[in-house]
Amino acid sequence: MLFPQDLPDADVRHLAGWLPPVQADALHATLLEAIPWETHRIRMFGRWVDSPRLSCWMGDADARYRYSGADFLPHPWPAVLLPLRDRLQEALGTRFNSVLLNRYRSGADSMGWHSDDEPELGPQPVIASLSLGAARRFLLRRRDDHALKASYLLGHGDLLVMSGSAQTHYQHALPKSARIQAERTNLTFRWVQR
Repeated sequence: MLFPQDLPDADVRHLAGWLPPVQADALHATLLEAIPWETHRIRMFGRWVDSPRLSCWMGDADARYRYSGADFLPHPWPAVLLPLRDRLQEALGTRFNSVLLNRYRSGADSMGWHSDDEPELGPQPVIASLSLGAARRFLLRRRDDHALKASYLLGHGDLLVMSGSAQTHYQHALPKSARIQAERTNLTFRWVQR
């Protein structure tokens, strides 16, 4: 196991407590109630299955996204996310026109190994991932050498930024955890090319 800063060909930054606890608490509670959560259908190993979490794709009207064989049209930006998007854009010096929200109802919900390398994200996308709620392990592994991997414990209000060639050379996952019963919401801000 490597320490995160030792990952070759990856620009990954973990900013613990990026969103202060009071703001993180309020945002998490609002999102759980206000977002039109859906069970997305995705194509895996040649068949359609329910994604093992709830999700919602939001953003500018033309920020259409295709992954796992499905097309996603964005819901409009809710007012609660616009100040957060603006803060991220200023802090990271990049623009975001969309966000994928994922709701992990307990440790039974998960995300398998994948890269955010769809063509509409461009060759070196910036993915800004904000975690709210229960702390969960987030794993990275090199695509051509699975022994090169790292683990991050993403807590309430933590920001993880993946940029540069991270999506080209690495996959990431959020594994199941039987001991976690609390909910986690994750917001992954990105720029979809038009």
